[in-house]
Amino acid sequence: MGKAKKAQGEGAAARVERLVRPIVEGMGLKLWDVRFEKEGPDWFLRVLIDRDTPLDTDTCEAASRAIDPILDEADPIEQSYYLEVGSPGLGRRLTRPEHYEALKGQKCLAHFYRPDAQGRREISGLLVGLDGGTVTLDTPQGPVAFPLEAASYVKLCDDEDLF
Repeated sequence: MGKAKKAQGEGAAARVERLVRPIVEGMGLKLWDVRFEKEGPDWFLRVLIDRDTPLDTDTCEAASRAIDPILDEADPIEQSYYLEVGSPGLGRRLTRPEHYEALKGQKCLAHFYRPDAQGRREISGLLVGLDGGTVTLDTPQGPVAFPLEAASYVKLCDDEDLF
């Protein structure tokens, strides 16, 4: 029956997110992201959680123990994989519109697929926000706006990566 629930065209991460979001939020945590990634011969299901205070390993373990039986019962992914539940970390990638809203004013680094008009592959600055499909960073040279689709990733960065 679990296989029949797999909607046509819906990705594994989206199926898992639907299942685990109520569990994570019920524990007083935020679901940052769900990723289903292949590394070498293995597949990893990564459930990234967050909260306003720092996460510890006990909290990640408790979330993993709560999520695991739900995934076993629903069987949302056909192949075998390793489940990892953890923090998105300090270099967290911004993958959803709510990330851009929550992290306004934070130091971010954008890496482009191709150099921009000024020949830059990366740009860093303080996040102004995401408006439509355009990201704006405030740099020492002034605000820089670029299409989100031009960036392979946008992530939080530390002072070493900034400017």
